Amino acid sequence: MNRATSAFLAAVFTAICGAAAAEPPSTFPATPPAPGAAPTLSIPTPTSQTLPNGLRVISVRRDGLPLVTAQLVVRSGDEMDPPSQAGLADLTANLLTKGAAGLSAPQIAAAAETLGSSLSATAGWDESDVAITVTTPRLPQALALLAKVVRQPDFSAHELKRAQAQAIDDVRLNLSKPTALAGLVAARGTFGTGAYGHPRSGTPASIARIGRVDVQQWHAALYRPDNAILILAGDITPAQALQLAQTSFGDWPRPSAPLPARRPGSGDRSLPAMVLINQHGAGQAGVVAAHPAPPRSDGHYYDGLVADAVLGGSYSARLNEEIRIKRGLSYGAFSELQPLGNAGAWLASAQTRNPAVPQVVDLMLGQFRQLGDEKVSDAELAARKATLIGSYGRSLETTTGLATQLAELALYDVNLDEISRYPERVGAVTPHQLRKYARKHLRADEGTVVVVGDAGQFAAAMRKAYPKAVLLDAATLDLDRADLGAGAATH
Repeated sequence: MNRATSAFLAAVFTAICGAAAAEPPSTFPATPPAPGAAPTLSIPTPTSQTLPNGLRVISVRRDGLPLVTAQLVVRSGDEMDPPSQAGLADLTANLLTKGAAGLSAPQIAAAAETLGSSLSATAGWDESDVAITVTTPRLPQALALLAKVVRQPDFSAHELKRAQAQAIDDVRLNLSKPTALAGLVAARGTFGTGAYGHPRSGTPASIARIGRVDVQQWHAALYRPDNAILILAGDITPAQALQLAQTSFGDWPRPSAPLPARRPGSGDRSLPAMVLINQHGAGQAGVVAAHPAPPRSDGHYYDGLVADAVLGGSYSARLNEEIRIKRGLSYGAFSELQPLGNAGAWLASAQTRNPAVPQVVDLMLGQFRQLGDEKVSDAELAARKATLIGSYGRSLETTTGLATQLAELALYDVNLDEISRYPERVGAVTPHQLRKYARKHLRADEGTVVVVGDAGQFAAAMRKAYPKAVLLDAATLDLDRADLGAGAATH
């Protein structure tokens, strides 16, 4: 840069700064503008049809872009894992795209790429699904490919061995994270021996116990048309949806055997209310507080959503405000309401310095109590509702998001019209309803608090405040057992 250029830039900078300094401060707004009215959602009414073999076909038309998301949802997931084979549903879903109908994993991936997309296959609580998004003209080929991986997976021994090794590595990595481990233990404390109590992704021991026959039998028993839903969202009419579904899935035979029975989501609970886990040398501690919650079918579902939004559903919610913003004790403190098929859970979590554990636990439990004891102000409630409604609206902007929301409604047998009533339902929740909901579902005597970290830096203070707290060692935990291993406790 020559001297002339430097001088010119310096003069411009001085002029700008001088102008800014000369501007009267009173012209800058002192308060943010008032929020505008929430936009009205305009979602076409979804159409539900059923093939003779029992496959439910749900479609919703969105004009404007020639795109369609196809999602095949099986109404069974990790809750159906046998007690000794946690991770079976995840492993089965993972293997679907690793070989099917004579196509290898690279060939399946290449076929999806030729259509301008990719196949995703996952499992979760209450569901397993495979999805693909393509341009409208390529939808028939996409559905044919989706049908192959869902109906004719190879489950080769080679791919199973590879998937098991990867899954075990992933699980071991997750177990090394204090907050992740605390969440798994909190689930055991909430659901006990129930179907939702075990680790969804399995444990190193449970994954190693799974054989090819186990995967084949799990798939044969649960991947069937009368236990599945095909979601088609985007540039498609109901008549086209039915015709395409019939072409790709109409000859999918419906087994004569009944579906396997579902175990209750919750069972006997044997863990104490306060569990401390020593992860020697951990640089930070993970704190998770959990409470049982109603299932998705609960009539007060929206009360729970708004209560969670107030407690910790966003950056500006109470947990993050008290723990991070005011005190700097964590990079983030949040909560999540998990309503499932026949049970549910509230989970609040934060990661903090080991010595700060007692303070974070007290703040977290205090926020649970306050939600049931004190009225939420109108301003705070309006802000949290706006956050919920805005987030929901954004989730519907893509065909993938639209299909996902429809799948959840269908999975839990909720009227499909609810997809357009969300803003109304959220907006109708009152402060009184929030207090009533919190008092019923966030009771102190029903909760489980789990702390994972270097216990030498917080155990003494925690056991002084909570004399019935149990101290466990991370190295000896048995996550395949509801009691985590009776010999692991230190009193």
